[in-house]
Amino acid sequence: MLCTGYTKVWDLAPNEFVRLDGARGTTLRVTSGRLWITLENDKRDIVLSAGDSYTIDRGGLTLVEAQGAATVCVLAHHVEETRHTADRPPVTRRLARWITSVLAPDEMGGYSPYY
Repeated sequence: MLCTGYTKVWDLAPNEFVRLDGARGTTLRVTSGRLWITLENDKRDIVLSAGDSYTIDRGGLTLVEAQGAATVCVLAHHVEETRHTADRPPVTRRLARWITSVLAPDEMGGYSPYY
């Protein structure tokens, strides 16, 4: 897919993420790979695959993380953007580690709820 008409093209490495500030109205279209998008003060996690697009619907901080190598077409007017390489395991490994810790028995041999 071409990015004709878009203002930027990002080629993201696995686990690389982009921090966007004030990106309301910015449209992201994934041409290859998969993205995980998290918005400030929003409980949703948005996952996009190749061919999907999403327009950021709120202001504040937005994090866009590549779940493997990804190419993204970006249509934005003026957005503060910084790119970072994540020095952490992929989200799937972090989630598996968290689930394992939740299911691990406590010192008494049982499971204790955490509130």
